[in-house]
Amino acid sequence: MREKEEQVVVQKSPEQQEENIVVEIVKTLVTAAILAFGIRTFVAEARYIPSESMQPTLEINDRLIIEKISYRFRTPQRGDVVVFRPTEELKKQGYKEAFIKRVIGLPGDTVEVKNDRVFVNGQELAEKYIYVPNNDPGYQPRPQKPYGPTKVPEDQYLVLGDNRNNSLDSRSWGFVPQKNLIGRATVRFWPLQRLGTLDEKPLYPN
Repeated sequence: MREKEEQVVVQKSPEQQEENIVVEIVKTLVTAAILAFGIRTFVAEARYIPSESMQPTLEINDRLIIEKISYRFRTPQRGDVVVFRPTEELKKQGYKEAFIKRVIGLPGDTVEVKNDRVFVNGQELAEKYIYVPNNDPGYQPRPQKPYGPTKVPEDQYLVLGDNRNNSLDSRSWGFVPQKNLIGRATVRFWPLQRLGTLDEKPLYPN
């Protein structure tokens, strides 16, 4: 009859047990930080709206999800609401934070703004999302000037704010290189009463 092997159990001291717990907590926190960094860098991130240039689509302090995957497989589409790093011209003007605007002109498009209307390749865009002041005493419009016609260069985009008369956009500082794009605004998650997707696109009237 085979004898049972003796098992030696090493009893760890309270100090060693406490040290192991700390090590596990640190490992968990480091792993979580790496995952969070990876998600924010390559997948999606949250942003808030600091200005009124995208009203009425986006209000000040709206919270959004910016997804970063789709532009790895396709180019931006007209109507996409995009977040981008400041262009060289904007940097010269002292801007450091990211901007959010709507893509209106694609590479190769000819864009013109006249009489408060936008024309792309000679056709007027129907834009239901444009901000129209409704007896707002605090509304201070930026002086509106005709723009273009201007052809959008290759690998660059013309972007405008939905609050057309109160937006610092491509009409003032030029085009956005594709390399400056951070991602596409897809969902507003705050405030809850305005929860929803951002998928309204401009149309060519029939």
